[in-house]
Amino acid sequence: MKTLSDTPLGRTVADTPTDIWNDSCAVDELEYALGFGAVGATANPTIVVDVWKKDPSHWADRVRTLAVEQPTWTEVDLAWAIVEEMSLRGAALLEPAFEASGGRAGRLSMQTNPTLFRSIDRMLEQGVGFDGLAKNIIVKFPATTAGIAAMEQATYRGVSINATVSFTVAQAVAAAEAVECGLRRRAADGLPTEAMGPVVTLMMGRLEDWLRAIVERDGLVVDPAALPWSGVAVFKRAYGIFRERGYRARLLGAAIRHHLHWSELIGGDVIITLPASWQRRFNASSIEVRPRIDDPVHERVLADLATHFDDFVRAHEPDGLTVAEFDTFGATVRTLRAFIGSYHDLLHLVSDALLPNPDARHT
Repeated sequence: MKTLSDTPLGRTVADTPTDIWNDSCAVDELEYALGFGAVGATANPTIVVDVWKKDPSHWADRVRTLAVEQPTWTEVDLAWAIVEEMSLRGAALLEPAFEASGGRAGRLSMQTNPTLFRSIDRMLEQGVGFDGLAKNIIVKFPATTAGIAAMEQATYRGVSINATVSFTVAQAVAAAEAVECGLRRRAADGLPTEAMGPVVTLMMGRLEDWLRAIVERDGLVVDPAALPWSGVAVFKRAYGIFRERGYRARLLGAAIRHHLHWSELIGGDVIITLPASWQRRFNASSIEVRPRIDDPVHERVLADLATHFDDFVRAHEPDGLTVAEFDTFGATVRTLRAFIGSYHDLLHLVSDALLPNPDARHT
């Protein structure tokens, strides 16, 4: 009988430097991923809401219990207590991988409040708090103008960061440079850095989503075969720069839309975070597991994307965006809106648990 380790994702982990994370903090999904060798997991506002909706009675009961224990807590306090509880359940399952790797793997990624994307100090305060919850927590900061500055400060304070809301080579490089600066400052002050495991995410699928939105908005006619390569091309270019410059942060591919977002990254010393549905689809596939990270994207594809999309050029070129422009890049705005919307959804779920609608009959 075929075991999970003898699957395409199992072979990806076992036979190449590429690691897989579970793109959720749901315990049942993480247990499946651990079965084929996954070594990390993540949470964001959308994921947290999805986890709640899979077991709404449990999480509503938890809110009510916490409200009794902490009578002065607001819905915001209760919401973040739920986020922490979900995250710590996943972090516990990842501790063996964390210990075995010396901190390089086995981390649970928690995201700072997306509404704080413009506040260095408030992001930093929350991120340092998350870091103290468990030894294998990694903290997501958005690759916004303020987020990049917060990453340096957090790194200096010993927090392993994960740059999120990131779609472009320029954002990835800025995040990696912020980490390097923080690590150098720690070393200069005699502080340890060996156990830190910083990560820089590129949300490949969300860049592709943005380009597809431009196609519809502007009525463009483009080669449909080119668009799936957009995020892959950005990731491969960033990976080349990371290797050339020796950045200590690892690149992470996220926002999976198709198999290229996995198969084209195989062989790199990188991480790919996969939702459970894609894990099962990829494991049931016949796609050959072989290194492709150094296979270039075809010049014709790059030319077609560059011809039709100024924002692809801005994403693909290392100097395509200044740090001051990160907040207004289309994919950034769309993703921040989505994450903030999901955060508000979580607050509504907490409020409904605290104050059930009296007009409805409850069983």
